[in-house]
Amino acid sequence: MNQGKIDEFIAELRKEKKLTQAELGDIVGVTGKAVSRWERGLNLPDTGIRNKPAVALGITTTELLNGERVEVVNL
Repeated sequence: MNQGKIDEFIAELRKEKKLTQAELGDIVGVTGKAVSRWERGLNLPDTGIRNKPAVALGITTTELLNGERVEVVNL
């Protein structure tokens, strides 16, 4: 887990979806201040809710924790 990548990734995806921090917080069930702390690298989403921001941002929990999209390779 790279906190620097995760915080930038969350902010980037939120902005792509044209959401404010408060709007993302409302969707996920946290405050806009909590989202701000995620994006500044001060905290990560709590383990009990990590799936919620991932779903809201259109990514998997693994991608959230990696701070980048995971390429799927079909064999």
